Amino acid sequence: MTRFVHDEFAKDYLEELLKSYGEVKSSSKISGEIKEIDVLFTPLAQQTSNLELLGLLGRFAEFPAILEPFRNAASGDEICDCIQKLLEVKSGLRRDAKANKTRLQESDIPKLWVLTPTASPAILSSFNVNQKSEWLPGIYFLGDALRTAIVAIHQLPQTPETLWLRILGRGSTQSQAIVELSALPLDHPYKQVTLELVYNLRENLRINQNLESDDTELIMRLEPLYQQDRERAKLEGKEEGQQDLIIRQLNRRLGEIDASLIEGVRGLSIEQLSILGEALLDFSVVADLEVWLNQQAR
Repeated sequence: MTRFVHDEFAKDYLEELLKSYGEVKSSSKISGEIKEIDVLFTPLAQQTSNLELLGLLGRFAEFPAILEPFRNAASGDEICDCIQKLLEVKSGLRRDAKANKTRLQESDIPKLWVLTPTASPAILSSFNVNQKSEWLPGIYFLGDALRTAIVAIHQLPQTPETLWLRILGRGSTQSQAIVELSALPLDHPYKQVTLELVYNLRENLRINQNLESDDTELIMRLEPLYQQDRERAKLEGKEEGQQDLIIRQLNRRLGEIDASLIEGVRGLSIEQLSILGEALLDFSVVADLEVWLNQQAR
């Protein structure tokens, strides 16, 4: 079933985004009847990375967290199962604290975030949820003692803060998030790794039959983006190879050139590199290269 393909994608995706900020365990088994937590996250004691890069997901990662992503709308029974997992984890922590004769701190107990693509009013009402003014629309909290929130991804505002959660949505919500992801700067720390995971999801879906309409649309949405990305990768590989060749030629002709000049060469386009490849034949001193680079910068 394609649901399992999406489940694996969600686990890999959350692990990849969160691993810089703490310990991530996916498919973590808990005691009692065999159950698995999708993602169990424990933040680093001393946080050195910038959680704000992950927006709303980063807020979830400020404290220990259980993340339970669903491809289809989570049912009441499924949400209850998630809460049971949380309670079993809490019981385990209490037993450990008692055995070690220590006090279990409230902040050490994970919070449960149920990530569902949609949530009907009837489901939300059945859990007697409430919203908090300091949190965005689409996040519904159960009673404080349960340490649980239902995140209705389709209700999250379309802002950069929610992007990394909307990637786990479906239909138009996920498609819009992918458009926003592709528009991020190339040097964004999570852009390329997320695209690679999404492309891997695309490949896994392509080999399945009887795809749901959402999955077919997702594949179609990703196809041109995938092709553009691969063409850019080829171009970048070609450009880097040409840069290395030109730098070797300059070093042979002028002696070892300094780092600032190498940086200037690496900042040239493929067309400029081709022109430099011919021009360097007339260079006799490093100053000739400096003059040429200054001319290109004008």
